[in-house]
Amino acid sequence: MSGKVLGLDLGEKTLGIAESDILGIIAQGVENFRFESCNFSKALERVKYYVERDEIKEIALGLPLHMSGDESDHSLMCREFKEKIESALPDVKVVLIDERWTTKQATRYLLEADLSRAKRKKVIDKMAAVVILETYLAQRS
Repeated sequence: MSGKVLGLDLGEKTLGIAESDILGIIAQGVENFRFESCNFSKALERVKYYVERDEIKEIALGLPLHMSGDESDHSLMCREFKEKIESALPDVKVVLIDERWTTKQATRYLLEADLSRAKRKKVIDKMAAVVILETYLAQRS
């Protein structure tokens, strides 16, 4: 499948968004979208915006698991969000990606870029979405 792919890191108040290039090779952070606590309909509207604007056909959504691999309450939240996306956008393929190490990896990237703690906090979800998307793009190749 060719075309842009969206990467998402869902939290209770934020949605980190990343997007690939048209060839589906390079991931780039797009936005840290903030919404009211657990107001996932706002997050879904933001996803719809990018899907429609950029003709997205695939989404990689982070699935937070415990280090043991067991599911968490947050995992359930992400699975429900996946179902909402699939219901609202039936032509879009949504794949869950294990995100156990994404925040740690994103933090390392930001530390290497010498960003202050305050700046890291503002972009960490977007960077985690980049790592989720990169993981998906690598698996797809």
